[in-house]
Amino acid sequence: MKHRGRHRRQRRGRALRAFLAGTALALTGAATMISASQATDSEDPGALKPVVSSERIAALRWQEQQVPEATLDRLASEMGRTVGVSAVLQDADHSLRAAADCPAEDLKALPVEPAATRAQCWDAADTRSWQPGAVTTSGDADDDGLWGQNRVVLSGWSQNAAAGHGLARVAFVDANDLDRLTYTWVLLTVPVDGGRDFRALDSDVSGMVWYQDKLLVTAADGVYVYDMNRVLRTSVVSTAVGRVPGGWSAHRARFVLPAVGSYRPVDPATDTDARPFGLSLDRSTTPDSLVASERTTADGDGPALLWRSSFATDPARSGLLATDFAGRTDATEAYETKAADVQGVLSYRSDWYVSRASGEQDGRGTLWRQDADTAKAAQCGSDDTQHCWSARTPSLSYWEATGEVWSQSGQMLFALPLASIDRSLG
Repeated sequence: MKHRGRHRRQRRGRALRAFLAGTALALTGAATMISASQATDSEDPGALKPVVSSERIAALRWQEQQVPEATLDRLASEMGRTVGVSAVLQDADHSLRAAADCPAEDLKALPVEPAATRAQCWDAADTRSWQPGAVTTSGDADDDGLWGQNRVVLSGWSQNAAAGHGLARVAFVDANDLDRLTYTWVLLTVPVDGGRDFRALDSDVSGMVWYQDKLLVTAADGVYVYDMNRVLRTSVVSTAVGRVPGGWSAHRARFVLPAVGSYRPVDPATDTDARPFGLSLDRSTTPDSLVASERTTADGDGPALLWRSSFATDPARSGLLATDFAGRTDATEAYETKAADVQGVLSYRSDWYVSRASGEQDGRGTLWRQDADTAKAAQCGSDDTQHCWSARTPSLSYWEATGEVWSQSGQMLFALPLASIDRSLG
């Protein structure tokens, strides 16, 4: 098992220089400007308001539940030995396309201001009927930006979650060569029947953080935990999920990840607990923390919650949240934001960044930076509109080792420096 910091020293500078080499993408003309009819400052959410109510803080308490080791071992024994991330990357059988080769309609999903400096698009045939969601990277997994010898981007997608029989999958993207991103699919699953079978994770994937050897994923009933050292191979290619005649199938995916645990509201019977929509990692805190945004709607009542919970520092609990003796994890900090329909959330130092979807016909959203004093958004177009961001970016992931924020919108996977976001916000 790999723990954070194992690759921090001698090769770090060389690896990062190679990773950052090259020229920024020329993305001019990738997105159209916004009509003059849109609002400029009428949607200003203002400053963040600290949450001091003990009742509201208590609503952010989660209960950790772990899948028995015997269940996970039985499933692995039935399916064959577990494999690691590097084995998945070696089987990458799909490629993303460079921005210059992407359809103009897909390019419209990119931000206007600030502009993306890296962008590639998914093959529409490979993602048809799937909804894009969260992004996380090996920059979250380890602070040198590497997982073993690899640079990796994970991209979450979901299908039919609202219908009650959905699927969730993650593209494991080989990012060692940023000009040629290749990937393969891994289906997210949950062990059942004591490890004798598995079912699909029936939920959308709006938030996702890869920290140390664990992958934390939002679900309708909480946050599920996956162990990146417990990837399993399938043996049958079919649309079925689970044990099938002749072996194991995962809706045509070649690999599966079985959940090893979950975090759920301590009192799910109440309607006061906040369900997470966006997740991200904040390495500027001590210890590192998980940041979450509340699942809300554009016409919802009241402000949305943003909060953080600390990760455990005990090596025996790598990648898991800090808990008390009863296995409960509490929010260490929480704020209210008046930003409606919050999508992605990112926190770094004293700033919080939230992306918002837009109900406007052109589909452009906004990206706000908030703190305890004020809120700012980039402006663009002849009328200085603030609708300059992508239509929907449920995830913002900061790769601290490179200074880049990764996200995706529509068919576009993109990145841009956090410094350029700050410059655009003034």
